[in-house]
Amino acid sequence: MIVVNKNIAIDENEIALNFIRSSGPGGQNVNKVSSAVQLRFDVKKSPSLPEYVRQRLFRLAGRRINTHGIMVIEAKRFREQSKNRADAICRLTSMIRQAAAKPRKRKPTRPSATSRQRRIDNKVHRGRVKQLRKRID
Repeated sequence: MIVVNKNIAIDENEIALNFIRSSGPGGQNVNKVSSAVQLRFDVKKSPSLPEYVRQRLFRLAGRRINTHGIMVIEAKRFREQSKNRADAICRLTSMIRQAAAKPRKRKPTRPSATSRQRRIDNKVHRGRVKQLRKRID
């Protein structure tokens, strides 16, 4: 079980890990070692996620979730397979944790008197600068 927070835990059977060859510099090591990790997690069919987390995760993940509802995370930051696996799982859990956190409602506020005065002073100053750019008759 992968513990996301006190309410959400994901079974390891829900996650598919594929090991692929990493791109970029690295010489012969990149050509022969499959150290990059491609993590696949079915968000749409996961029984571990509450519905509100699932909906927020769809909005939060964006292009990482394909049309079938499967989230794909690629981790190739490290040269070691085990570190890339841990990095992919960490990125998945942090994204789910972020989706589980309910956003606080914005409390509407008004600008203070000094900030309004500062804005007006700034506008007057810009107007004077533009007046000086005019042609003199």
